[in-house]
Amino acid sequence: MSRLFEKVRIGNVDLKNRIGMAPMTRSRALPDGTPSDLVAEYYGQRASVGLIISEGTQPSDDGQGYTNTPGIYTENHIKGWKKVTSKVHNEGGHIFVQLMHVGRVSHPDNTLHHRQAVAPSAIAPGVEIFTAEGMKEIPTPRELSEFEIKDVINEFRLAARSAIEAGADGVEIHGANGYLIQQFLSENSNHRQDAYGGTIEGRSRFAIEVAKAVVDEIGPERTGIRFSPQGTLNGIEEGETSSEMYRYLISELDKLNLAYLHIMHFGNESLLQDIRQLWSQALLVNRAGRTLDQLTVDLDNELADVITVGTWMIANPDFVERLKLDAPLNTPDRNTIYAGGAEGYTDYPFLKE
Repeated sequence: MSRLFEKVRIGNVDLKNRIGMAPMTRSRALPDGTPSDLVAEYYGQRASVGLIISEGTQPSDDGQGYTNTPGIYTENHIKGWKKVTSKVHNEGGHIFVQLMHVGRVSHPDNTLHHRQAVAPSAIAPGVEIFTAEGMKEIPTPRELSEFEIKDVINEFRLAARSAIEAGADGVEIHGANGYLIQQFLSENSNHRQDAYGGTIEGRSRFAIEVAKAVVDEIGPERTGIRFSPQGTLNGIEEGETSSEMYRYLISELDKLNLAYLHIMHFGNESLLQDIRQLWSQALLVNRAGRTLDQLTVDLDNELADVITVGTWMIANPDFVERLKLDAPLNTPDRNTIYAGGAEGYTDYPFLKE
């Protein structure tokens, strides 16, 4: 485990270790999307990791998919996030806010405006989503016009500016897990025949333009981006050209000198090796379902610079200390992941307790 505790530089931030907290929706924001004091406590508890990547945070009203998820586009949002970033920094940590536009993965019941969701094409994902009334089929979204696509790109730009104003060390653009950016990338969700569809270059255009807009606003050293190559979450099927597309996309993004690329890895080892070769900056890797004894494999094989951890971080605010001492881990309570309140959020015991 020793390599996990080495220092590493990401963008313009010196991390105290190579452990990152993966972004995880926890649904504890206030109804208007403002992070609560409880959110600040939660992230502050986990500031011993090298880098915290926040839960997905919508850049606009239309970017929201789930209830009580945070936003970063109003003054109240900025004030709420200032409490979070101050708490993390006071505890010696660093935090990037993840900018997440869900696209079609939404339901009118889950948003304050109750509008139809937007997407590259008017194609429903064919999956259900949790609402206050239980699981419901996701409705067919409305196709974005080219003019509206420019507006969405600008929403990412302004949200990035707001995150920095709120004290974040940077932002991570969410291009994974079947949300809006991956919807543009994927053949089964993007049937456009204009500049944002059809070819690999066309389907990649939105991701690249979002990244460029954010870089123009806050600088490349404060900008990361996340992908989940060949993942199928939320009804996504990228198609037979997926590997070729990511090689093109990552080669283009590499020209921007971003702080990092974050890969949620689903098992295509040759593609991960290609990504490592194509990418010049820091590479973060998250392997879903790996065991604790396999945590450092990608560091040991020079495939990653930082390892991000998800579920273990939910139940173990002092995860780093437990690793150092080879101490037992708390078991996460699956029933309280999205339940609201302190239970299953800020009440997991520290080792010292």
